[in-house]
Amino acid sequence: MKVLSGMDIAEHRVPQDGRFSATIGDQRLDMRSSTYPTVHGEKAVLRLLDSGRLRLRFDAVGLFGPTLDGLRDLIHRSEGIVLITGPTGSGKTSTLYAALAELAETGKNIVTIEDPVEYALPGVNQGQTNDKAGFTFAKGLRAVLRQDPDVIMVGEIRDLETLEVAIEASLTGHLVLSTLHTNSAVATIARLLEMGLEPYLLASGVLGIVAQRLVRRICTTCRTEVETPAGLRAMFRAGGPETFFRGTGCHDCRGTGFRGRIGIFEIMRMNDEIRGLVLERAHDSRIFEAARRSGLTSLREECLRLVAQGDTGLEEVLRVTQERC
Repeated sequence: MKVLSGMDIAEHRVPQDGRFSATIGDQRLDMRSSTYPTVHGEKAVLRLLDSGRLRLRFDAVGLFGPTLDGLRDLIHRSEGIVLITGPTGSGKTSTLYAALAELAETGKNIVTIEDPVEYALPGVNQGQTNDKAGFTFAKGLRAVLRQDPDVIMVGEIRDLETLEVAIEASLTGHLVLSTLHTNSAVATIARLLEMGLEPYLLASGVLGIVAQRLVRRICTTCRTEVETPAGLRAMFRAGGPETFFRGTGCHDCRGTGFRGRIGIFEIMRMNDEIRGLVLERAHDSRIFEAARRSGLTSLREECLRLVAQGDTGLEEVLRVTQERC
């Protein structure tokens, strides 16, 4: 694996990253590899990227209803910054690519800075950073501003320099899309302030923040209906359904009871009340209550809605989401 990924096979003391492609049957798969040295030897992880099955549509990643309408309204603005947040492996890139695919149909000049470019998107000018050559996110973003872009996508905001340039771009007539590693939409504000961004820049530049997670889908082959325990009905705001679905395990899902994943989302759109709280550096709880008044649905509530629909199980609610935000 290290040879295929272009890693140094003689080096076992430091982490390494790489990528390679392989044909499995009639499928062409791109694989991102990562190694990590432990006391028992090197630990290796492969991330499989199947571009042949990539579906660049919002409904394919789990967005629909008011949440989809809210995100579409944000990405069709002419200026400002929209942040997609969540931990590693929560589907942020898929959501960004779905947004770019929709924007590309409008004929806008779209330029990206990524590390690495995971999928080739038609109609989008995609660039890949190269730290050895000095092509960083911040330097690339400054160069992109001279390319007369309508939409800029920054793969990830990792430092204050990149963040400040992205905010400046959003304040000078560009729509900027990017990702950040945070726990929730509300917690993103504290993270941006902790990185050193001035509150007035945050309040002026940010249009909205989307937090997301991936939950496992119940296998449709072996799913069965069971009674909801009385103690768990309290998790639902309206009392909860009397029954929910659970996968018993079969050949199709390899005995796990789950097959595939679906995204859950919460969107916090900036308004005058939230901007005022940001300028005051208010506590997360006050910002969360203000966001709830403007229509925010938390990740837990979104996950419980999927449970009521029979798409996922109650164990996923407890595994992926927190009680408040």
